[in-house]
Amino acid sequence: MGAFAYMLKCADGSFYVGSTRGSLERRFAEHQSGYFGGYTARRRPVELVWSQHFERIDDAVAAERQLKGWNRAKKEALIAGDWSRVRALARRHGSSFETRPAGAPQDEGES
Repeated sequence: MGAFAYMLKCADGSFYVGSTRGSLERRFAEHQSGYFGGYTARRRPVELVWSQHFERIDDAVAAERQLKGWNRAKKEALIAGDWSRVRALARRHGSSFETRPAGAPQDEGES
């Protein structure tokens, strides 16, 4: 079954980063309906703009925590799939995203 880290864009333009075990579609529907209240309930409608599947919930939570520390520009680069921009912003701010979607390019010399 696995887990997901995901990012939502809220109606006010802000981003919400979360993780969930199991069904991403179910969790998105909960955000969209305001089921749990909180941040996204006051900023609906929301749009799913990025997600990544992980085999283990621990890995999804680690990605969520890392993404929450990113600035807006870096989040937007991830959403756009602009890996060169993500890497440039990581070098500038001293952090990088450790996982990539299947087929994402690697730097030369990276294994």
